[in-house]
Amino acid sequence: MAQYFEVHPDNPQPRLLKQAAAMLKDGGILAVPTDSSYAFVCALDNKQVVDRLRRIRQIDDKRMLTLLCCDLSQLSSYAMVDNHQFRMLKLGTPGPFTFILDATKEVPRRISHPSRKTIGLRVPDNKGLLMLLELHGEPLLSTTLIPPGETEPLNDPEEIRERFESQIELVVNAGPCPLEPTTIVDLTPMGTGGAPVVVREGRGPLAQLGL
Repeated sequence: MAQYFEVHPDNPQPRLLKQAAAMLKDGGILAVPTDSSYAFVCALDNKQVVDRLRRIRQIDDKRMLTLLCCDLSQLSSYAMVDNHQFRMLKLGTPGPFTFILDATKEVPRRISHPSRKTIGLRVPDNKGLLMLLELHGEPLLSTTLIPPGETEPLNDPEEIRERFESQIELVVNAGPCPLEPTTIVDLTPMGTGGAPVVVREGRGPLAQLGL
């Protein structure tokens, strides 16, 4: 049965988030709030837990998972970023933007796009999640918490616990999320002199990126 932590949205309790980080190290899957919607997260270096995450969401390995980072300093190990791309990243982080970049060889093939060798990364603007990322010490894999066969993410932590308590290890309740998807911007064309491509317009305002 999943544990259930109530975390203050503005002053998250380090004691609880240290326990949550330990669960991630032990191969746990957590339901956590972000600055867009609730998401499932897990450690990226455990193939079994990544496979379990995909089974819970009923998504195959063609669906790219997103790397959540606590700051831009973590990106260089997982994405190839030039100066132009980095300036764009700085404009949108932390915030509700997902950026698609060319993956480095450090990224396991199972979590990058199978044909393009790209990866989606973002730095969320959520205090509790940022603290969890810092305590964990490396990026987390994430996918929006949308139940199989449905189209909208869940936003009630109690309902999340009720529906997934036998499949995940922890629900972190920090109140409702905005329930608006991130804005997705593909920065890979910039690597060859092209312009960034807006894949999906969501909560992140394009004007913030100068687009």
